[in-house]
Amino acid sequence: MSGQSPVSFITVRRQFEFRSIEVGRWVTPQERDRAAVRFYQALCDLMTILRGPETLISLRGTLGLQYGIGGQLGVSAHYIPATRQLALAKNAGAGSLAHEWFHAFDHYMGNKAFRKLAKHGFASSGWLASASQKEHPLNERLGACFQAIVLNEDGTAPSPLFHASQQTDAKLNVLYYARPEELCARAFEAFVEDCQPRNSFLVRGTVYSDEAKAGLYPVGAQRQRINDAFQSYFDALGAALFREQAKAG
Repeated sequence: MSGQSPVSFITVRRQFEFRSIEVGRWVTPQERDRAAVRFYQALCDLMTILRGPETLISLRGTLGLQYGIGGQLGVSAHYIPATRQLALAKNAGAGSLAHEWFHAFDHYMGNKAFRKLAKHGFASSGWLASASQKEHPLNERLGACFQAIVLNEDGTAPSPLFHASQQTDAKLNVLYYARPEELCARAFEAFVEDCQPRNSFLVRGTVYSDEAKAGLYPVGAQRQRINDAFQSYFDALGAALFREQAKAG
């Protein structure tokens, strides 16, 4: 990086056009600077994987980032639909960025892909509830991603990923892992981890973690189907966004 200014959160906000970036007051300048470099590299890697422009990453400038602010005990990262903010904890958020970014994307696409969704509705939930889908080739490709995640190969029954998630929920007496937005965010993590470049700040744990051993990430033929569906969708989306930029430029 000789001859260039060091990467900061200002660099991140400007390059990707995030709506805002907030850093907690307990984050030291050294921690802030290290985190900015990690965020920047991870987001550049995500952009490479998704083959889209910066505006895809910031969801057309609607997404805000938080680092080291508030948070909940035991939660390393979360997405806040009401304020459209992606938040990572100071010491425990590494590896969660892809998961939370997909929550933000899923939420952003809710009313873009479906009619009459609730204000904070996710596209994945809308698809599962058979909401009225807006006619568009990209929306059909997104629906194919959700189908590959939630249903079996011929679309006639719940998928192995769904069954494993339901079983984990039953053991824990919760409804969490089998929620469509969580299924899809974990499937997206697996897709990202299977792509190049690898980045452990962006994602890790979809193959060898306890969650992976419990079947909470897709495996085998289903994982390949999901990866292919995501690749097809984001290739088409990225190409459309680049064409749009070229026309505007």
